[in-house]
Amino acid sequence: MCVCSCKPVYETSLTDRQWAVIEPLLPVRDPRHGGRPLKFDRRLILDTILYVLRTGCAWRHVPHDLAPWDAAYRWFAAWTADGTRRRVHEALRDRVRQADDRDRQPTAAVLDSAEGGEAIGYDAGKRVRGRKRHLLVDTNGLLLHRVVHSAGVQDRAGARLVLRGLHGRCPGVRLVWVDGGYVNVVDAGLISWARSEENLELVVVPRNADVRGFQVLPRRWVVERTFGWLARCRRLARDYERKTAHAEAMIDVAMIRLMAARLAGEDVQPSGPIETEAARRLAEDLNQNE
Repeated sequence: MCVCSCKPVYETSLTDRQWAVIEPLLPVRDPRHGGRPLKFDRRLILDTILYVLRTGCAWRHVPHDLAPWDAAYRWFAAWTADGTRRRVHEALRDRVRQADDRDRQPTAAVLDSAEGGEAIGYDAGKRVRGRKRHLLVDTNGLLLHRVVHSAGVQDRAGARLVLRGLHGRCPGVRLVWVDGGYVNVVDAGLISWARSEENLELVVVPRNADVRGFQVLPRRWVVERTFGWLARCRRLARDYERKTAHAEAMIDVAMIRLMAARLAGEDVQPSGPIETEAARRLAEDLNQNE
């Protein structure tokens, strides 16, 4: 079977333009350090990881014309452990922000959580057993930090896991929008903790109690849209990972693919009414911040 070099083997595979964006950021083996030559091309390894991420299949079920599942999994675990994945993600995020004529360091962020091994728990408030994903995104929806933890850890405690040491990663952030679940009449300590310990101002965006069902709330819809981006990957539609570090890694890989597509000029344009409205609101927010 002839495979054209200008097209990916699978829809989930990287295009040539996307690979050109990512390739310079991956570590290169130095033959002077010894060891065996690479048996599988790094692009093939990444295509295999993306296949698992997008389709949600088990590692052992990847097609035979991709890399062997055990080799792809070893590289996935190695890039997670040595920080390669995070370095690639942060480099691409800086480039996307610069391409949007924004400063590399954001000054504001939005925080929220969703439900998705280790660290299984029960959230009595949301009546969910399993784990939660806490995301901190910039005002354009790009990921700044993520923490996966037991659903038994309540939102206020989970927020501290995300915000602790934030200035080491994003020193410019001073303002964070949150929903009412992080602050209530019983416990408003998160606001004072963030102000005193992390020099962050938390601003609550309340929900209108008179409106039933889904509401598009100012600022908060940005992080909800990021959750929607991640949900397109079936591996992230549910929590399949045994280790929390690998659950966080899958989130990073999904965002790496999204940002590489943007930088390659291949970003998927909004097609449905919800995504079109989200894009319009984002444009309005950006114009107001200029």
